[in-house]
Formats: sequence, C-alpha cells, structure tokens
Amino acid sequence: VVFSVHFPQLNVNKSIHKPYLHCVFYHFIKEEMSWDEARAYCRENYTDLAKVFDLTDMRRLQDSAQNQTEAWIGLYSEPGRDNRRWHWSLPGKEYTENKTCWTAGEPNDGAYPENCVRTGDKWEDEPCSRTHPFICYDNKLILIRENKTWEEALNYCRQKHHDLVSISNPEEQRWVQERAKNASTPFVWLGLRYGCAARLWLWVTDYVVCYERWASGGRTEDCDMSAAMTTGGQHEWVSQRKNETFNFICLKH
Repeated sequence: VVFSVHFPQLNVNKSIHKPYLHCVFYHFIKEEMSWDEARAYCRENYTDLAKVFDLTDMRRLQDSAQNQTEAWIGLYSEPGRDNRRWHWSLPGKEYTENKTCWTAGEPNDGAYPENCVRTGDKWEDEPCSRTHPFICYDNKLILIRENKTWEEALNYCRQKHHDLVSISNPEEQRWVQERAKNASTPFVWLGLRYGCAARLWLWVTDYVVCYERWASGGRTEDCDMSAAMTTGGQHEWVSQRKNETFNFICLKH
C-alpha cells in the first residue's frame, strides 16, 4: 500500500552527504512516525524504507543514524498469518538472509501483534503503530527492460540518466544483481568493456577493474567485447560481443 501523506517541515537529518556505495544512499529521518507513515514518507521522497543484506550493511545503516537508536527499517510481517514470514517493503521479497541481525530471543511477538521491525544494535519486532525515527534508502539503479547493443545502452543511460552501471565492491554487486533478477534477457549489460589500446578491462568511468566477479572461462579479451551479468544463477560476469542485444542497468543522477 502506498500512502499519499504530506509531511510539512520535517526535522530531517541527511547524515550522509555522499553514498556509501555509488548506487545507494541511506537517509536517517529524525521525525518519529508509525511504520506505515515512515514507509509512505520514504516512498514519496526516496525509494523505500531501508533494506539491508547483511551485518556489513547493518553497520552502515547505524552510521547513517549517527548512533541514534530505535529506527524503523523496511522489514515487516503480514498480519493474520499463523506461520510468520518476514518481507522487505520493496519489492515485497521474503527475508531469508543472515539471521544474526536479530537480537537474541527476537522476533518474539511479545506485545502481540508485533509485525514491524526497528533497528538498534540489532533488530527487534514491535507493533507497527508505535512511533520511531526511521531510515530510508535511495537506490540509484534502474533496470531498462529494452534490448539494446552495448553502445546503444551506454548512449541511452548517458542521455536519459547518468551512465551504465559500474561495480567496485561486493556490496554494489549485490544491489546490481537484485535489479538484474527482473530482466527479460539472460544477461544485462554492465558499463565494462575491453580497451584494446590499454589491453585492460575498463569501466566507462575509466577506472580499472578492482573488484571482479567473472564466471569461470567467461572472459574473452577481444576488442569487440563488453561485459554483462547473468540474470540468474550466481550473477557472474561474462564477456559478450558488443552487437548482442540485452537489457541493461543505468545509474541515475
């Protein structure tokens, strides 16, 4: 459910002035709201309530809150179900990852019902009607479900958004592969191509490759090759001829 709610003159502390990744920002909002109100605010102004993958993300989430405690994140359980399952607000995907994010003994539904999650040092479930500060995230990645050659994809991203996506660490890899899962082609183009003059793989930002996720035997160093990510399986990188046509991922401004 998306709420159309207006929140005038909020006390907002955007404690991160640059992204911890080049594709995702976290924003800590001091104003206290219920979980539903917080989600509505995040969706209106950013992408959604914060989603995290692991404890590394948790630490960055805590950094964004400047050690403030008890902030809503985007994890919830649908009410009225006997077998409780937790989902991220966007895209409604079931949470099955690292269980060590929970405080010992949580989730416990202690003040039944407790269907929403707040973070402190770790996670606790609470009634969704309680009010807390909250953490939004802003995802700068956009999947374009159009089939284009690598050059066409590059031009499209630069004309309509910012650039073809580049990946410099495992955290960025995870966020990109989340987008890639919804592609309509077996691969999505990345902003990585083989430079004949330098005899190196280079990102479109002209940075050299520091982090790699190549499939075994998936890299061919040839002048007409660019890199794509598989949209299923392990989401590894493979070289493809530039005239092949795939979906692609842009980085927004």
